[in-house]
Amino acid sequence: MKRFMKRLFLLSGLFGISWLIFAQSCMTFRKSDREEKAEFAKHNVALTTGTIRVASGRSIHYAQTGNDSLPTLFFIHGSPGSWDAFSAYMKDSQLLKKFRMVSIDRPGFGYSDFGLSEHLDVQSRLISPLFIVLNNHKPRFMAGHSLGGPMVLQLAADNPDSLFSGLVIISGSIDPAEEKPEKWRPWLFKTSLNYLVPGAMRPSNEELWFLKKDLVLLKGKLGRITCPVYFIHGAQDPWVPPANVDYGKKQLVHAAFIRETLIPGANHFIPWTKFNEIRSVLLKLY
Repeated sequence: MKRFMKRLFLLSGLFGISWLIFAQSCMTFRKSDREEKAEFAKHNVALTTGTIRVASGRSIHYAQTGNDSLPTLFFIHGSPGSWDAFSAYMKDSQLLKKFRMVSIDRPGFGYSDFGLSEHLDVQSRLISPLFIVLNNHKPRFMAGHSLGGPMVLQLAADNPDSLFSGLVIISGSIDPAEEKPEKWRPWLFKTSLNYLVPGAMRPSNEELWFLKKDLVLLKGKLGRITCPVYFIHGAQDPWVPPANVDYGKKQLVHAAFIRETLIPGANHFIPWTKFNEIRSVLLKLY
């Protein structure tokens, strides 16, 4: 019996160590720039990537396709994720005729200081300098999915009204009343249990806990947004209910206009499952 218990203890220890190592490297939701460039090259699309240094020594990583003389369409991913959530759009021949496209690794994800989560307002301060660096003096648009939706609104509210010509909110979680923060989340990121959480799930867990309070703070800024806003949402989204669209329509009182596309039977993953419907809206931006 003692020998069995020793073996069990040893195996448990080995499993624990193995999981700690595995958790640090799995589920990162990112690929190297070299891998991505090779993948885009297969589609005859040139991909460029870059990293800028911003406040407090932080960095923002991004990827870009398209002609610099065209209007820019910025993509903001959800949680967890990275810029390549929108890779299919950045390769699309129709969109490439109309836009230079830039997809951003939000702070804490991809290659933007991976693992260091931040509140929406801090993320906005870190991302905003990129709009200056990449300014080609053409119209600028933003599209964000899931948590990228409120991120788009935060960025638009925190920057001059003239900066963006249109916003696209895809399955955006923007209504604080619809957020039900799980009370177990702080038990992970505030304790050593966080080391057991794999990859990008760590910063995701933390920012999802922040989100409800962040959305309450964002609510007071939504009146600053004056450009057109387009909502695209799955009618059967179980994670981010369509009620978020109704909230947005009520709060964005100074938007030039609001358009809504509710996709029947669709769930939360419409950037991948409803590509044609979303591309159709993007093509009408400009």
